[in-house]
Amino acid sequence: MRISVAADHNGYELKNEISEILKRYGHDVIDIGPHSLDPLDDYPDFAKPLAKSVSSGETDRGIMVCGSGVGASVAANKVKGVRAAVCHDIYSAHQGVEHDNMNILCLGSRIVGTEVVRELVSAFISAEYTNEERHARRLNKVIEMENDFS
Repeated sequence: MRISVAADHNGYELKNEISEILKRYGHDVIDIGPHSLDPLDDYPDFAKPLAKSVSSGETDRGIMVCGSGVGASVAANKVKGVRAAVCHDIYSAHQGVEHDNMNILCLGSRIVGTEVVRELVSAFISAEYTNEERHARRLNKVIEMENDFS
């Protein structure tokens, strides 16, 4: 799987750890940035290109890290075709993919550490959308909402 990763200054170190975890799992990692630590950078500057890479199909999924994960999620969800969510528990990390076809995992570097992130990333990347009728029905309603406002 091709997975894009990005962060702001708060998530810079964790993003690099996530990249290594993904590579160990055998995934192709596209590092959107930043490529050096800049305490003045802003999460939307990295959430936008990460979200565009997923939305366009350049990458299959994405992982975005900021201080809480919330700003990253808000920004990424502005891009059509993106379903980003903050998940700091294992159940949500896989259930978001299985039921809601979540394609971007947002994490808070101030909330979770490396060991929890390892499990969250594993749950996210190993999950697959079920396409069950009830899930597809709900996802289609979400896509309709998105289309109404584009």
